[in-house]
Amino acid sequence: MSYALDNVQIVVLAGGLATRLGDLAQNRPKSMVNINGKPFLQHQLELFKRQGIFRVLICLGHLGEQIESHFGDGNHFGIDITYSYENKPLGTAGALKNAELLLDDIFFTIYGDSYVFLNFSDAWHYFQSNNKLALMTVYKNNNLFDTSNTVIRGDHVLKYNKHEKAADMNYIEYGVNIFRKDIMSGIPEDSFYELGDVFTPLIEEEQLLAYEVEERFYEIGSTKGIEEFKKFIGGET
Repeated sequence: MSYALDNVQIVVLAGGLATRLGDLAQNRPKSMVNINGKPFLQHQLELFKRQGIFRVLICLGHLGEQIESHFGDGNHFGIDITYSYENKPLGTAGALKNAELLLDDIFFTIYGDSYVFLNFSDAWHYFQSNNKLALMTVYKNNNLFDTSNTVIRGDHVLKYNKHEKAADMNYIEYGVNIFRKDIMSGIPEDSFYELGDVFTPLIEEEQLLAYEVEERFYEIGSTKGIEEFKKFIGGET
């Protein structure tokens, strides 16, 4: 059974500096990297529309004005887009805090370099059926596409560490999360803060649901990831 998402908000975290991409993103944000004839962000927007999501908030950083200039209010792309700008690097959670006044009470987040194969409707319904503060989508990666960083037990995240690998980490954060706006109270104002810093207390309080996805993700945070995604998109067209 599918659940309508037409009034649900998704936040694209697109403020990163793309340091791993070198010349590919030297004079443009990562989301504007051309993938088979159109910016990566356009591929994301088309994915959202296919999933029935039409309200997008984009958190922008360095060179973010290029994104707003290209996509505007989204009307030309059949989607409603609003923007939040940060005037200094704030990290993924800091960007959410900066956009707090624009956030719904419950919202999706996705990283600006991720392309996923998630049934957003099912994940949304699963989250709504559980009285928790947040949900992390996870994939049993076994270090295949990137370093695994997550341990789950049952329907909860038991451990998450993006920087330190542990032997029991077989899962990876898939790229999409759901949050209640209540989490904003734990994020400092105008400070660099990552979602990993938000996940830690949520895990300790057993407030972070795990939602497993069976199909791999793509990412454009590396040149290898870009080439893999280009091949995937090229095979679809």
